Amino acid sequence: MGAKADETLEITYEELPTYLHANHSVYMDVDGDLYYLTDVNDRYWRVQDTTQKNDKGHYVDCSPLVPTISEFIELPFREGKSVKDLFEEATFFASVK
Repeated sequence: MGAKADETLEITYEELPTYLHANHSVYMDVDGDLYYLTDVNDRYWRVQDTTQKNDKGHYVDCSPLVPTISEFIELPFREGKSVKDLFEEATFFASVK
């Protein structure tokens, strides 16, 4: 997992799938709750809660794994809402190594 960049990432909803394909992850802040949107070996996608870590020190999943970005973006994970639903109120940050 990478670290959250300091500067806001300017991205449109239409650009998000291409960005995720190219960069494999992004941080998404919604009302002060920070989520890590990431892939698993470029095959499955998930949302992780950055406020919780497992015994290996990795963020805890707050969505199931799904195989496609299009499915991932529409998967409810926060109070029944998806990345698509939350996009307009979210702020995005690059994940930097």
